[in-house]
Amino acid sequence: MYNEKNCYSIHGLPVLQDNIVWILVRANEALVVDPSVAKPVEEWLHRKNLNLIGILQTHHHEDHIGGTEGLLNSWPNAEIVASKTDLKRIPFQTKSVVDMDELLIMGCHVKVLEVAGHTSTHLAYFIQSQKDVSSNPLLFCGDTLFSAGCGRIFEGTIEQLYKSIQLLNELPKETKVYCAHEYTESNLRWALTIKPNDKSINSRLIEVEKRRSKGLLSLPSSLEEERKINLFIRAKNIEEFANLRLKKDSWRG
Repeated sequence: MYNEKNCYSIHGLPVLQDNIVWILVRANEALVVDPSVAKPVEEWLHRKNLNLIGILQTHHHEDHIGGTEGLLNSWPNAEIVASKTDLKRIPFQTKSVVDMDELLIMGCHVKVLEVAGHTSTHLAYFIQSQKDVSSNPLLFCGDTLFSAGCGRIFEGTIEQLYKSIQLLNELPKETKVYCAHEYTESNLRWALTIKPNDKSINSRLIEVEKRRSKGLLSLPSSLEEERKINLFIRAKNIEEFANLRLKKDSWRG
């Protein structure tokens, strides 16, 4: 994605089996979200002659923080933003944050949102440009919200996850959603087992299949799109939400 007015771009770097490391670039500076591993991110940044100024960490799982230490070897002054309540599990923090904290990074207004459920402590980062308020806001949501899906519950509760999805759904519909995994095609196939005649889900699956067949990412999505295709966002109450999560957990597609 390239925003001419803001002069920033966002790049998705596929790593491991299905992780996506998102890199926001403005001029010669870069901000990385959840570096799973260091080497491919480091090589990409060096190839673009970029200076890593910061890393946003959503939660403590190794496939989200595994590359942080390695990147600090090359950019020791990079700011590491992570949850203050997870100091032991997310090391190297230089900026420890809590829910509703607000930061200014690379000319962007960053709001911290606590979205527990997948893990007991999980952050999302809602970003708006200071220079052009008309540009689309960005949401880096880690493993809480996926396109056409949501995260599994490892440490949190179904109540927490439901509340977190509801919170994210309150953001503006034009918000671009940058999930941490390429799960869209699989999630849509599962959704069709629940709603086989849903036109929006069927249409989106065709579109995603075409993109993936060309080696392209299905992401980012948008909240407007997710409100059409994401059954977890569409759930009318926590009982329906919990039932969907149980069905998704047992699905072997």
